[in-house]
Amino acid sequence: MTNPIRPLLLVGFTIATLGLPSAPSSQPAERWRDGRWIGTWATAPAGVAGTPRQFDNQTLRLIVRTSAGGERVRVRISNTFGTEPLTIGAVHVARRAAETSIRPETARTLTFGGKPSFTLPVGALALSDPVNLAVPAGSDLAVSIYLPRPAAEVTTHFSAFQTNYVSAAGNFTAATTFEASDKITTWPFLTGVDVAAGPQAAAIVAFGDSITDGASSTRDANRRWPDLLAARLRERPDLNHLGVLNQGIIGNRILHPTETEFGNLFGPAGLARFDRDVLAQAGVQYVIVLLGINDIGHPGANAPASDEVTAEEMMTGYRQLIERAHEEGIAVFGGTLLPFEDTTIARFYSVEKEAKRQAVNRWIRTGGAFDAVIDFDQVIRDPARPTRMLPKYDSGDHLHPSDAGMAAMAGAIPLDLFKAHRQSHAAGRGRR
Repeated sequence: MTNPIRPLLLVGFTIATLGLPSAPSSQPAERWRDGRWIGTWATAPAGVAGTPRQFDNQTLRLIVRTSAGGERVRVRISNTFGTEPLTIGAVHVARRAAETSIRPETARTLTFGGKPSFTLPVGALALSDPVNLAVPAGSDLAVSIYLPRPAAEVTTHFSAFQTNYVSAAGNFTAATTFEASDKITTWPFLTGVDVAAGPQAAAIVAFGDSITDGASSTRDANRRWPDLLAARLRERPDLNHLGVLNQGIIGNRILHPTETEFGNLFGPAGLARFDRDVLAQAGVQYVIVLLGINDIGHPGANAPASDEVTAEEMMTGYRQLIERAHEEGIAVFGGTLLPFEDTTIARFYSVEKEAKRQAVNRWIRTGGAFDAVIDFDQVIRDPARPTRMLPKYDSGDHLHPSDAGMAAMAGAIPLDLFKAHRQSHAAGRGRR
């Protein structure tokens, strides 16, 4: 299927036409389609609420944890929500040694269409040329991005739960030891890392909200449930070829975008971002959908009461996601919505909202629309009071699971789903 609303992808573009002088490439540009590419790490671009941070003549060193390994690597940089063109002066990738330091023998300069620098138009996405680099599964990569001109952090992932680093003035992308002038817990501009892996390799997308994003999990510990799912898969020789991509955004909803007062913090509606964050990912073969609790809770709390939706409208939204994934040969697994009674978010919970959650969960379990069901609710709820979270899994706000809850969620996913529902790559996935 040819999708009419793919993000603008710049591959092999001419730098001169974008107003930058051509620079000699350190190596010939390689064909981006070579090999079986899968996503090993991803994050969904969104934005910030309030005044964005400004970078100018500075280098970002962004740390990401791989899920699957490969022998070649490429990265994705986005200006999705930019209001001005974004100038990238240099990009390097390397395996991290510790903190801000990299292993110098693994350092690689990345090019885009054979050029080390480029300007990314408003709304565009750039995919780097691939480089040879052995990337182990479950390892840390450092992606360093030099921003030579003023750049506002309007395209970012706000809730990284990962410490990243900003330099003083200058290009430090190639520096082995990176002296940071500032630490941040966002992922500006970087949205994905792909690896070239074996012929059976594929990616799983976790599509959700703050619970998938990792809210309340320990910073720098990679204890989000998608991370823990990836760790479980790596222990299975028959499944360790699968990457896991976390496309959760805090506050995200199926049917409505962020409220104006929050900027782009909560991202576009799930229905609007599904093509970008799921269908456009490299090698995606499965998607786990855990989205909907904010459709129920936000109206009257973080959104106008007029945003209230019915359970039937949510089901229609789920069906749209399922149909669009099936047209691409992707299996869709539905996650039941977690309990949230007594949440500390004012006006987020009510008896009526709980009844809606129950109706949606019944449909997910019995409606037959999803290829399989992952019953997160059953694992996380308190058997003595099923409308609330089991205390040992509760982060304290009665909505987001703790590290122990994240582990229970990852453990609730039957790994054999990824064998039983294996789809043919020949059907709808040839463009990868």
